[in-house]
Amino acid sequence: MATAVLEPLLTAEEFRRLPDDGRPKELKRGRVIFMNLPAPRQGQICGQVYYLLRRHLEEHPLGHLVCNDAGIITEHNPDTVRGADVAFYSFQRVPPGPLPQGYLPVAPELVFEVRSPGDRWGRIWAKVGEYLEAGVTVVCVLDQMTERCLICRSEEAIQVLAAEQELILADVLPEFRVVVRRFFE
Repeated sequence: MATAVLEPLLTAEEFRRLPDDGRPKELKRGRVIFMNLPAPRQGQICGQVYYLLRRHLEEHPLGHLVCNDAGIITEHNPDTVRGADVAFYSFQRVPPGPLPQGYLPVAPELVFEVRSPGDRWGRIWAKVGEYLEAGVTVVCVLDQMTERCLICRSEEAIQVLAAEQELILADVLPEFRVVVRRFFE
């Protein structure tokens, strides 16, 4: 009879200290899960999101912007660490200056996730739910197949914006306005 050997659950800090083996991964309830490398189109959209937000923050210094699957702790005991495509932390949550080493003890106010053609909606919604439960104010899901932006907030219906509509996030990024199509240029 074969016996299953369960590996011990990792904490977020243990996960952060794992050596980089070149494979993209997240931590889900203490277990490492591996992901596929995103296609260049996803990287292009993420870069455009970062660019548009960065330009706004240069004129309105409101907080920190991170990208490149920067780790966000969404659950504790066992820990879950998700990699956001782009995230914004206000200076109210994280003071100005260089960010500390390690994962931040607070959630960002805003997360952008870019849905790839191979992403299943169930996985996207699970991740959105984790972000919102962790304290993220708003999660924007950019669907590259339809060029729509889905705006998700706790206890509110999902708002869907078409490519020609304007995204306004006044409660998180005052004065930020962008036509959704710009994310997909």
